[in-house]
Amino acid sequence: MIDTIGDVVLLTVLASPAAALAVWLLARRRGTWRTSLAEVAMVYGTVPWVWMILLPNGAATTDRDPRVNLVPLRDLADVLAAGPLTATVQIVANLLVFASLGFFAPVRFAALASAWRMLALGAGLSILVETLQFTLRLDRVSSVDDVLLNAAGAGLAALASRRWWSSPVAVTSRPAAFATLEDAAA
Repeated sequence: MIDTIGDVVLLTVLASPAAALAVWLLARRRGTWRTSLAEVAMVYGTVPWVWMILLPNGAATTDRDPRVNLVPLRDLADVLAAGPLTATVQIVANLLVFASLGFFAPVRFAALASAWRMLALGAGLSILVETLQFTLRLDRVSSVDDVLLNAAGAGLAALASRRWWSSPVAVTSRPAAFATLEDAAA
């Protein structure tokens, strides 16, 4: 059974050839590398992080009260006080949870081609994950700071991929076929 972070990391590394093969097969079938890579990378880069977050921290028990912190920046201050190495690892890890999704979703889906939309999507998904941690009693702290950092990671990654975003579809008040007929008649 895969029940440690090391197991998830190992499985993720071992799955990389399968992910590369999936990109190749999708691109070959569809004729487009960009969307194939974006779809596989969104999943491959996000699922292991979420899986790690939802692993029990030590010995999860049902008789221990779940811990929640709804005060912004309290946990972040505690992490910073723990030392520079711990703070760096914790902050970077939280920024990376939805970074792959934030980077590749706007590339694949024009409707998500906005840093604000990816920030909102990252926040919504992070709230879902923190709620699951709380309700499943995984001996983890459900914190608003994790939501803030996860969402920020998605938004920053979206900005990093901005030049590869899909072009938004032009919205017109009349169908393109009518515009073409009117232009041809004029």
